[in-house]
Amino acid sequence: MSIDVLKRAGLFIAYVLVQAMVLGRIHLFGFATPLLYVYFVVKFPRNYPKWGILLWSFSLGLAIDIFCNTPGVAAGALTLIGALQPYIFQLFVPRDSVDDLVPAIRTIGLAKFAYYVTILVLAYCIVFFSLETFSYFDIVEWMMCVFGSAVFTLALIMTFESVRG
Repeated sequence: MSIDVLKRAGLFIAYVLVQAMVLGRIHLFGFATPLLYVYFVVKFPRNYPKWGILLWSFSLGLAIDIFCNTPGVAAGALTLIGALQPYIFQLFVPRDSVDDLVPAIRTIGLAKFAYYVTILVLAYCIVFFSLETFSYFDIVEWMMCVFGSAVFTLALIMTFESVRG
């Protein structure tokens, strides 16, 4: 078993525990919930197998669903983000860059990383809250949940990324 798999398994457990124990209980203004576990999918390197990303994404989403009582919502949304991640990341890296490039501020720059993360987090929040409400009856509340959670999650991810250096 490679060290990468062990490291990812440790991060997997950490994200599930942090989301279930701490972040899942935060609802800023009743709408914004931090969804930090999206950062796990954001950090897959360029050459990582697409089936591996999908497997990790689905597993993390399923674990979040089990511990946060969101039946199938996180698994579906995170699997979609896992499917999109390689293609979105490809938009922000030069063609002649190394094959195992990891998305980070220090590798692709602040602006490109911010755009990359914003696209993935916004897509995740739109799918997550659309599946959670399963209707657009109260579109204003849905939009407040999507944008509030996206901004809160983006702030957390950018903070973690800047601290990691």
